[in-house]
Amino acid sequence: MSRIVILTGAGISAESGIRTFRASDGLWEDHRIEEVATPEGFLRDSALVHQFYNARRAAARAAQPNAAHLALAELEADPHHTVLIVTQNVDDLHERAGSQNVIHMHGTLVGALCHDCGHRWPAPEVMTQGDLCPACARAATRPDIVWFGEMPYQMDQIVRALEAADLFVSIGTSGNVYPAAGFVRDAAMAGVQTLELNLEPSAGTDMFDTARHGPATQVVPAWVRAQLAQRR
Repeated sequence: MSRIVILTGAGISAESGIRTFRASDGLWEDHRIEEVATPEGFLRDSALVHQFYNARRAAARAAQPNAAHLALAELEADPHHTVLIVTQNVDDLHERAGSQNVIHMHGTLVGALCHDCGHRWPAPEVMTQGDLCPACARAATRPDIVWFGEMPYQMDQIVRALEAADLFVSIGTSGNVYPAAGFVRDAAMAGVQTLELNLEPSAGTDMFDTARHGPATQVVPAWVRAQLAQRR
């Protein structure tokens, strides 16, 4: 049984039509990061934040899983592999492709969170600043997204999985966003083999044992086919 931990970033969903995280000018889909991706921005203008994430939620729901998502689901379904997908993405394309063992370390657009009491529930298609928390009845509903200055989800579980893995694979990531950018170092220190699959070399590509570059819809299915062929 091969234990594989796979980190995915914006590059795996880009070919499904979902825009990548942000441009070099500090704008995220024409908004300042501080306005729409921080707790302070939410407290300052919750209506703008909800408008922003409502648009992102609609775009994610309109997108379809691509060949890379489907290939990873096929790998997870193979009885000779134990696969954990740790994704930085907030879309649900992995799940819609058939993957079941997925950790959304940066949260998910399909979830709602109470900013006051921490209660979570499925997000409606459109959220507003007047939505009440089902648990505490306060108008403090926000997207269940990890913003700048907040701790990513399930880090202890991710670290344990990395230390127990046989292989760590990073797909479609820039290598610039921590703590995910440090996973390759953590895996290497635990003696785990490491592989980068990316459109182009990431900021941390030199830390990987092996790297293959090209569109995710090409390099990921090719790698999965090779993994499955080894067991036949």
